[in-house]
This record gives sequence, structure tokens and C-alpha cells, in this order.
Amino acid sequence: MNVYSIPVVSVIIPMYNVEKYIEQSINSVLNQCYHHFELILVDDGCVDNTLNIVNSFSDPRIRVITQKNRGLSGARNTGIDAARGIYVALLDADDYWAPEKLTKHIQHLTENPAVGVSYCPSLFINEDGELLGIGQFPKLNNISKQDVFCRNPVGNGSAPVIRRSLFSEITRFGVKKDKYRSMYFDESLKQSEDIELWTRIALTTKWQFAGIETPLTYYRINNAGLSADLGKQFASWQHAVMLNQASDPEFFRKFYSLAKAYQLRYLARRAVQSKSKLTAFKLIHQAIYCDYRILLHEPSRTLMTWCCACLKFLPITLYSRIEKFVMLNFGNAPVKQ
Repeated sequence: MNVYSIPVVSVIIPMYNVEKYIEQSINSVLNQCYHHFELILVDDGCVDNTLNIVNSFSDPRIRVITQKNRGLSGARNTGIDAARGIYVALLDADDYWAPEKLTKHIQHLTENPAVGVSYCPSLFINEDGELLGIGQFPKLNNISKQDVFCRNPVGNGSAPVIRRSLFSEITRFGVKKDKYRSMYFDESLKQSEDIELWTRIALTTKWQFAGIETPLTYYRINNAGLSADLGKQFASWQHAVMLNQASDPEFFRKFYSLAKAYQLRYLARRAVQSKSKLTAFKLIHQAIYCDYRILLHEPSRTLMTWCCACLKFLPITLYSRIEKFVMLNFGNAPVKQ
């Protein structure tokens, strides 16, 4: 029997016009220290050179599935439905992994049978793949429903490795022409689909979330047009999380405003990164006004975000000197979400 006919891990990469990044993303999977996997590439209606690049690979572990454009959630759902492995690893096409990624996550899941979602810290890279000296270093252990809802420890869609059996517990089905289609990620969402799924898992299943210490995911930051999208991102987040309100109304009553404050603080930091000083200043004040508990729970990070927003009003030459000093002296220190 071909050892690849029943793979242990199904790696899913959704693709939509990603010719600039897809080769690096695929190579980061093929170069894994752990070899027993299948790589499912979901062509979500690509019209650029992506498929020509994909077709240049001849590894027998690669499968390509082509469909009309359904968006990121739809492409992931197609890949999950086709998965043969007992684990599902998600990787966005513009990100990539460290070579030991799958090895460490499989070991983590094997040693912790109650964990359904294993994740890791992520390092941020720019459009050219250069490290930015910052990243997401979330809480790793003793993850509560509140942690998932308010802080999203998974971080991004390229960080988790998930048990295939977990998906069977949270499966939904579409309507009309999609009534027989399995839905894991909500295909009505164009943003914050990860947040919705993690919240649903936390509130409706007994599976645990846990992370490993080593940063194994390289997450690409694109600041182009970021400030103009911040309002849209916040509205999408609100819509996504409220889809799960009915499953635990009392939980939402206690923690929704706190989760909202953390999200506003996160967007304030993104505004700082995109050099939108007025937007950053407004967002961090909105966060504190929304729920003062962020000052009690995480005073240093909240105040640091506030300081960064204020410093943006300095002359650019002075701010650049301060930023350079901080990056040189603290750039390698974990910067948590």
C-alpha cells in the first residue's frame, strides 16, 4: 500500500491569485521534517499564474482541487471535507512554516488527548518575507472560554493544527444548492471567520485549546490600505462573534464588552503600524472607554499601545529615532497580541 494513501496530516492551502507567494508556502510544507502528510491545494478560482506554479511541483503528496470562487472559508471547507488525515493543518498561501512545524504539533496533540486545537506563536514578516522583529506570542496553557473569546490565542489561520474528529462535532450544512455541503468555517463571513470558529468550538464542545512555545509560523503583514479597512474589520469582528451569542447568552453578557475592548486595542496597534496616528489615538481611547478591565488585566500592554499612539504625533524624524531605538533594544522580545 502506498504510504501516502492514508496520510496522518492533511495540510490545506486555499489559493486565490497568490502567484507571488505560493511557491514559498508549498516548499515550506514539502520541507517539513515530518513527511507523512498530504497537501491539499484548493484552487478557489485563480486567474493569475498560481496554477502554473503549482503544476511545476511533482510531489505525489500534493492534491489540487479546483472550484468556483467561494472565498477563504469556502476553500478551507472544501479542503477539510476532502481531508483523509486524522489531523488538519491550515496554512494561508501568503504565509509559511518552519521545518519542524508538523513534528512538534503532532507530538503535542499525541501527548495531550484532550487538546483539539494546537497552535504556536507566529513571527511577522513583510511583503518581501523579511522579519519585522515582532509577532504574536499568545497564552499557551489553561485556555478558558474567556481567553478564546477575548484574546484569540490561536492568532491567525496559519497557526493551528486541528483534530479531524473535532470538525465532525461542529459541522453545519448549507442551504438550497449547498444543502448537502459540509460547512465548518462560516462561508457568509469574509473576515473574522477564524474568530467565529474558535468561539463556536470553545462554547459548544469540550475540546481544549493549547499552544507550544516555539514560533513555527511566519505570518505576512500587508499594511497597504490597512487604515481604510479598520472600520470594516471591526464591524466584521462584531458580526462574527455575535453569531454564537445564542449558544451562551450569559457568557456574552459577562465578556462581550471586554472582548470588544481587546479588539479595539488590537486595531489601534494595527493603526500604529500603518502610520494612521489619529485613528490609532481614537481606537485606543475607545478600547479603554469600552471596558476599563483591559487596564486591570493587562495594564502594561494597554498603556504601551496608548503611548505608541501618542508618540505618533511627534515629528516623524524624532519618532523614527525612538522606533529605531526600541527595535534595536527590544525587537527580539516577544510582542504579544
